[in-house]
Amino acid sequence: MAATVYILKCSNGSYYTGITRKDLESRVSEHQQGTYDSYTARYRPVTLVFNCAFDRITDAIACERQIKGWRREKKEALIRGDFNLLPELSARGRRAGF
Repeated sequence: MAATVYILKCSNGSYYTGITRKDLESRVSEHQQGTYDSYTARYRPVTLVFNCAFDRITDAIACERQIKGWRREKKEALIRGDFNLLPELSARGRRAGF
């Protein structure tokens, strides 16, 4: 495993998407403890809601960047595992059903 992309749900209800080459449990613990002065340090506690491991770091980086560009409802579909809904939510600026 070269890297893992993960999504955390913060105490304010927002989502944080990150990437790590460490083991995921250690990285989430760092967020939980506020080890670094980052976004998640201000909105603890955090909850791990999604993760996906990649063999190549370049693939993980591409996935992280893609997810960071998504609207909330698309991230939530990914978190739920509702993969069939993702293409429908890809229409920029449009909400499902409109």
